[in-house]
Amino acid sequence: MIFIEAVKEYNFLQQALITSILVGISSGVIGSFVVLRGMSLMGDAISHAVLPGVAISYMLGINFLIGSTIFGILAALGIGFISDKSPLKNDSAIGIILSSFLALGMILVTMAKSSTNLYHILFGNILAVQRVDMWITLVVTMLVLLLVIIFYKELFVSTFDETIAKSYGLNTKVIHYFLMVLLTLVTVVALQTVGVILVVAMLVIPASTAYLLTNKLSHMIVLSTIIGMVSSVSGLYFSFVNNFASGPTIVMSATILFILAFIFSKKSTLSFKSNKKRGKKSNEISV
Repeated sequence: MIFIEAVKEYNFLQQALITSILVGISSGVIGSFVVLRGMSLMGDAISHAVLPGVAISYMLGINFLIGSTIFGILAALGIGFISDKSPLKNDSAIGIILSSFLALGMILVTMAKSSTNLYHILFGNILAVQRVDMWITLVVTMLVLLLVIIFYKELFVSTFDETIAKSYGLNTKVIHYFLMVLLTLVTVVALQTVGVILVVAMLVIPASTAYLLTNKLSHMIVLSTIIGMVSSVSGLYFSFVNNFASGPTIVMSATILFILAFIFSKKSTLSFKSNKKRGKKSNEISV
C-alpha cells in the first residue's frame, strides 16, 4: 500500500515505474533473439562498450543516448570487422572490444568525475529517470516492437537456419547488424534502469526463462516481455520499500523467476520424467 500511494503522489516514481515496464518489454523482445542466436556475449560486449559514450555525453552536456548509441554501434561493427578480417574467432573479437571500450570508458568517466556518478552508470538508478528519458525509452520500445513485427519472418529464418535464409535471398549479415543496432538501442535505454554491468542480465534472464517454458518463438517473445515487466516492477517495488539499489534488485527478481522455471520446466533435467517422455523435441523452437 505504501508503494501504491507513493506512485500516486510522486511523479518521479511514476516515471520510474513506466520506464522500468518499457525496459522490461524491449529487453524481453530483443533478448529472445539474443538467447536463441547464442549472442549473450555480444550483448555483454555492447553493454560495456557504451560506457565511453555515456562519459563523453556527460562531458559534452548532451543526452547520453546519442553517445551511447554511437559507441554501441561502433563496438558491433568492430567485432564484426575483426572476425571477418582476421583468423580470430568471434569470442576473441568480443573480448578485445569489450575490454578496450570498457577501459576507455573508465578513463573518460574518471575525467568527467565532476559531472557524473560512476555507481549509477554501472548499477543504474531508476528513481533518477527524467521525463525526457521516459519518453525516449517509450519511443525506442515502440520502434523495436514495430521493426521486429515488420521483419519477424526474416529474423526467424536467419536465427534458426542461416543457410535457408541465404537460399531465400536474405542478406544474413545485414540482418545481423540490424539486430545489433536494435540491441544497442535497448541496451542504452536500459542503462538508467539496471546500469552497464547488469543490462545484459535483463536481456538474457527473462528470455532464458521463457525459453524453458515454451517451444514456440512467438510465445517465447510474449513470455519474455511479461517476465521482463514483472521483474522490473517487482524489483522497483522491493528497491523502493527496502531502500535497495534498483538495478541489482530488478535483476534478482528476474533470477528468482528463472530459478522457478528451471526447477519446474519440462526442459530441465530436474524434471527427468517429463524430459524422458519428450526427448529431444523439448528443446525445439517453432514459429
